Amino acid sequence: MSVDDGEKYLTVTALTRYLHRKFTVDPYLQRVFLTGEISNFRLRPRHQYFSLKDDNAKIGAVMFQSNFSKVKFRPEEGMKVLVVGRIDLYQPNGTYQINIERMEPDGVGALYQAYEQLKKKLTQEGLFSAPKLPIPRFPKKIAVITSPSGAVIRDIITTVRRRYPIVELVLFPAVVQGDQAADSLVGRLKEVAAHGDFDTVIIGRGGGSIEDLWPFNEEKVARALAALDLPVISSVGHETDTTIADLVADLRAPTPTAAAELATPVRADEILKLKQQRLRLVQAMKTIIRQNENRAAKRMDSYIFRSPGRLYEGYLQKLDFLNSQQNAAFRQIIAGAQRSQLQAVSSLKLVAPTTRVQAAKTRIGSVTRQLDQSMDQYMLDHKNRFKQAVNQLNALSPLAVMGRGFSYVSQEGKIVKSIHSLHAEDQITIHLADGSAQAQVITTKEEK
Repeated sequence: MSVDDGEKYLTVTALTRYLHRKFTVDPYLQRVFLTGEISNFRLRPRHQYFSLKDDNAKIGAVMFQSNFSKVKFRPEEGMKVLVVGRIDLYQPNGTYQINIERMEPDGVGALYQAYEQLKKKLTQEGLFSAPKLPIPRFPKKIAVITSPSGAVIRDIITTVRRRYPIVELVLFPAVVQGDQAADSLVGRLKEVAAHGDFDTVIIGRGGGSIEDLWPFNEEKVARALAALDLPVISSVGHETDTTIADLVADLRAPTPTAAAELATPVRADEILKLKQQRLRLVQAMKTIIRQNENRAAKRMDSYIFRSPGRLYEGYLQKLDFLNSQQNAAFRQIIAGAQRSQLQAVSSLKLVAPTTRVQAAKTRIGSVTRQLDQSMDQYMLDHKNRFKQAVNQLNALSPLAVMGRGFSYVSQEGKIVKSIHSLHAEDQITIHLADGSAQAQVITTKEEK
């Protein structure tokens, strides 16, 4: 190849600069009025980069902060807009784009309209308002439906290993973008349901345009999610993206990391909670024991234990009262009998015939015997009741217990309850039924 032939070849930079100049000087490209549907839109802090498309073509778009700050509405994915700008060539990658100066809304795109129609249909059916299943607090096995090569599964694995490494993660690889994605997602959901041993299901993918996320807006995917009898956490797109799958799921997470956090607890936090609960339980038991000890001490300080004789003082008074009543009743009965006898004698004296006298004597004798028998029986009954009352009092009396051979030991006026309070050569007092004895402790022995 000659030198002249080599001069015919341009560098890529030279060609790009030439094309860029063509775009710049072309008067028809300096002010272009364009209509299209917003795609790949994500609100950025300063300049906005997205695409405009129709059914057959797509063009990149950029709107710098000075122009975007004048827009009176918030652009959204799928929205149809009217824009005014100039066509330019971005030299680093050789792509042409429209630099938008002004933008106005012009309805919504076909995908967005389909999304709204399906959303309205499922809302009327009550699919979104159906009762949500609670997410288990301590799952043992979690199914993850997503792409096996994306960042979603890596973020979930990293988060779960950090928070709750004992849970088992099972990946169900699925196509999450394209025409085959919806059928793939439905198939993975059916596989999860067939296993039946999962506690939670996480389904999702990373962010993207409405076209990229569209499989999660398919009706078949929504109904498969609703039919799944397992709690589902949906993590589709970014925080600003909301799909039909998000609305059907039991819980929506803004990111895959957030989905893993919602599905699992922090093991260290749970261990700390258990330790705190154990500490509160120990403190509560100590409080109960202390209260019971105080209650027992108050009862031991009661007069019943300090002066057991006061237990039956009232019974002795009642016994004296009953005895006095009984004696008074006896005297009344005897006095009445005596009056009856005197009346009978007087009546007898008034009746002179000997027969009547004899009959009267016989009746008197009979009445006297009956009276004596009644008196004897009356006295016997009252003596028996008296003995029974005395026996009951003796049964309640601590002195009666001591009379059967029991005793108690005291030291310096305090009752000894345990050998642990005694030591060798201690002086003690042994209290018996008929007195007390002084003794000295030689040794102590604990009964096992």
